[in-house]
Amino acid sequence: MPMRSPSPWLMGLLAALATPAWGQARVASQAMSVIGSAPQICNMQSPTLGSSGQVNFRAVTGNLLQIDTLVDPTTLAARAATATLSFDAVCNFPHRIRLESQNNGLWQADSGLNEPAAGFAYALPYRASITWGEVNGTLTADANVRRITEQRFIIDQATAGAIELRIAIDAGASNIRANAPVLAGTYGDTLRIFLEPN
Repeated sequence: MPMRSPSPWLMGLLAALATPAWGQARVASQAMSVIGSAPQICNMQSPTLGSSGQVNFRAVTGNLLQIDTLVDPTTLAARAATATLSFDAVCNFPHRIRLESQNNGLWQADSGLNEPAAGFAYALPYRASITWGEVNGTLTADANVRRITEQRFIIDQATAGAIELRIAIDAGASNIRANAPVLAGTYGDTLRIFLEPN
């Protein structure tokens, strides 16, 4: 049986169904981007003294770490001292950590005023070891010459957590010979930690 074409009435109905009514709303759209930026920032909190492994150090007062007994009362040679400090820190970009000793050892505060007495130590070497992210490094302040000394370590990624700093003075440490008696006086150094761009 031959196929008949649809009637004009049916064709008109199909066209009317496919055409939107005059009262129907059209949808409008607009894309909007939202952006912001996080600046490169490193931040470090004040230190706290570790709860174990401390030898011959008192508590931290602000940014001051004090040795309890610098010399042996019998031999007058330097006594061993060890402390571990922790600094909560964050750096949101690849960076470096720099450890700097202002004096390259613990030096007598007034050592430049007079000629040191022969055979007596007037500066004490120490080691400062640091752990931060993937870095484990050491700065040796040898007390041979009073000067700034530093170590730099590259961190290839953003890092958050705690910087661990361990300071160690060996028994008998001296700038002239092992177990030399230490001249009377106040001894000190300023140790600085920097988180900074490479």
